[in-house]
Amino acid sequence: MGRRKEEKENYANTGTQWKALLENESEANQYAAKCLAVCAGVGALAWLFNIIGVFIIPPMIMNIGMPFTILFFLIPTLLCRITGGTPSWLKSAIVVCGIISIFILSAAMPKHGVLAWAVPICLSCHYYSKKLTSFTLVASWVLFSASIYVGMYIGEGDLNLLVTEPDITRRVITGKMLFEATLFFVVPRALILLGIASICTTVAARTRRLLEKQIKDSEERQRISTELDVATRIQADMLPCIFPAFPERPEFDIYATMNPAKEVGGDFYDFFMVDDTHLAIVIADVSGKGVPAALFMVIGKTLLNDHTKPGADLGEVFSEVNELLCRSNSEGLFITAFEGVLDLVTGEFTFVNAGHEMPFIARADGVYEVHRLRPGFVLAGMEDMVYQSGSIQLSPGDKIFQYTDGVTEATNAAHELYGMERLTEVLVKNTDKKPAELLPIVKADIDAFVGEAPQFDDITMLCVSYMKKRDHAQTV
Repeated sequence: MGRRKEEKENYANTGTQWKALLENESEANQYAAKCLAVCAGVGALAWLFNIIGVFIIPPMIMNIGMPFTILFFLIPTLLCRITGGTPSWLKSAIVVCGIISIFILSAAMPKHGVLAWAVPICLSCHYYSKKLTSFTLVASWVLFSASIYVGMYIGEGDLNLLVTEPDITRRVITGKMLFEATLFFVVPRALILLGIASICTTVAARTRRLLEKQIKDSEERQRISTELDVATRIQADMLPCIFPAFPERPEFDIYATMNPAKEVGGDFYDFFMVDDTHLAIVIADVSGKGVPAALFMVIGKTLLNDHTKPGADLGEVFSEVNELLCRSNSEGLFITAFEGVLDLVTGEFTFVNAGHEMPFIARADGVYEVHRLRPGFVLAGMEDMVYQSGSIQLSPGDKIFQYTDGVTEATNAAHELYGMERLTEVLVKNTDKKPAELLPIVKADIDAFVGEAPQFDDITMLCVSYMKKRDHAQTV
C-alpha cells in the first residue's frame, strides 16, 4: 500500500504516467546492471594488465581489492536475472552495489579511483528520481571521504598524501597527513563530486519532465483519437448507409459511398424521398479537411435536407441555404454541392449545381457521358447569390453518376492525377453494371492507380438508376 508513496505524492502522476515510470524503472534496472557489468569487464582487464606488468599497482592490493570490486559490479546482473528486474527495491540495491564497488576500488587505488565516483551518480540518473539521486550523493560523499582515509593505510597510496612504502605495515600516518588529506583532497574532491551530481540531477529532472510531458501528450493523442473514432462513426451514421435503400420502390436503384481522407471528412451525400413521387439526391464537398470540415458538413447537409420541400425550386433552395451558411461561417469554409430531384412519374430530373463536378449520364441505349452544364457559385462563398436550376428528361434504364473531386484528383506516387479520362474509361466499360456493382469497381480502379500513395482528399460517389416510371394509379 505504501509503495513509493512519497514519489507518488511529489510527482502527482496519473495512473498512466505512474505505469510508464514503473516500466522505465524496470528497463533502467536492466541498463544499470549492464553498465556495471561493463565496469566489471574494465576492472578485469585492468587486473590482467597489472598481472602482466603493464600497470605497476602493488600486486597484493590489486589481488585483494579487484575480486571484490568485480563481484559487487556483477551482483546487479544476477539480481536482475533472478527477479526479472521489476522489484521496487532493486534500483536501490543496484546503486548500493555500485557505491560499494567504487569504494573498494577507490580505497585500494586512491590515485586512480577518483573519477570512478561519477559512476553511482550517473547510474541514479536512469531512474529520474530526485530522492534516489540525493541518497546516492550522500552515500558517495561519505564513502568517498572514507576511501581516502582507508587508502592511506591499506591502499596503493597517493604520493601527494604520504611517502609510499611498498610494505603497508611500515607506513606512518601522522595527524598532519590526515589534516592535509581532509583539506586538500577530501573537501575539494567532494565539491567536484557535488558539481557532477548537480549536473546529473538536472539531467535526470529534465528527462523526467520530458517523459511526463510525452506521457501527457500521448494520453491527449489517445483521447483525441478515441473522440475521432466516435466522430467517424457518428458521421457514417448520418449518411444513408443501408442498401438497398428503398427495396419497396422498384422505380429506382441507388447506391453511394464515402471514403474520408482523415478520420472525419468534409464530403457528404444524401438521398431521401421528398414525397411519394420525388427522389432527392445530394452530393457535396466542404473545403478543408478534418473536424472543421466535418462540422460544416453537418450544417450543410441538415440545411439542404430541411429546405428541400415538395414543389420547391432547387435554385431557391440553394439561395436560402447559402444565406444561412454565410451567417455562420467564421472559418471561411465553403461547399461545392449538387442536388437533383427525380420525378418518378414523369422522369424529369431537376437539378442545381453550386460549383460542383459535372455528372455523368448513361442513357438506356448508350454509355456514360459527361453532362456539361454551367455550375453556379459555391455555397457559403458570398451572400445574396442567386442560383438557377435546370432539368433533363430521363427514361427508364437511364443512370446518373455523380462524385466529388477526390475521385478525379486522386494522385499516385508520381504526382499524376487520376483525371476525367480514366474515370470516363472505367465508367464506359461498366455502363451495364448496377449502382452497387459500379462504385466498388471505380474505387478499385482508383486504388490501383494511386498505389501506395496517401489519400489526400475524401472520395465520394453516388449512382442512381431510373428503373421504371411510377404508375399514376399508385400516386396518392
